[in-house]
Amino acid sequence: MLGVVSVLTIDLDAVIALIPGTPPELPFSPFVMKLVSLIQPTVLLTIAVAAGVALSPRVGLHAPASEAVSSGDSVLAALKPQIVPGVIAGIVCGILLILLWIIAKPLLPADFAARAEAFNRIVPTALRIFYGGFTEELLIRWGLMTFFVWLPFRIFRKGLGEPPAGYFIAAIATSALLFGVGHLGVAIALSDKLTAVTAIFVIFANTLFAVIAGLLYWKKGLESAFIAHITAHLIIVGMMFLSG
Repeated sequence: MLGVVSVLTIDLDAVIALIPGTPPELPFSPFVMKLVSLIQPTVLLTIAVAAGVALSPRVGLHAPASEAVSSGDSVLAALKPQIVPGVIAGIVCGILLILLWIIAKPLLPADFAARAEAFNRIVPTALRIFYGGFTEELLIRWGLMTFFVWLPFRIFRKGLGEPPAGYFIAAIATSALLFGVGHLGVAIALSDKLTAVTAIFVIFANTLFAVIAGLLYWKKGLESAFIAHITAHLIIVGMMFLSG
């Protein structure tokens, strides 16, 4: 919920100013609009957390540190194996995303590229860490990916035994693609007209990260995906700071 509440830190006026064309008229003040915008992610987050809690034990997926809290075991012992893989994956993803932007930027519409860079600079670090690092991982990995593993396992295997690796791979790919497509909304808002190159770049870049986060959740635990997501954002923020 800290991630949901962190939406309040964004400068909505600055975001609206980046939208091409005539700025839309808001029916309420920007602060009220931000409060209203908390409703949808709160509902979705509640569903995702409930789904993950109910279904993850049935398919062998884990949030080891959180499970340690609930069972009274050592949180550090549960978290320690996840830290290094999460940090390394986050650094690699952060660098890859920066390189992808450098490669794709000359191919993208100039106006969109300029707005996208401006948008990235006004996204608060708190929003990146709490919403991106925690809320999005709970929504996509803990909720959606877990459900996508459980559903075919329940249908085709009656929930007996252990899910085959292919179920996890398919769930990672499907949830990652939905994560990538989910970022098209911002791209559409920042574009005069969404081009095929822009859509492919946005979907591919975000899907790439989501696949790696999904693999971490499967093999190491949910908290390693948290760590990777946060680290990747910090790498991007650091690069923007260094580039002025």
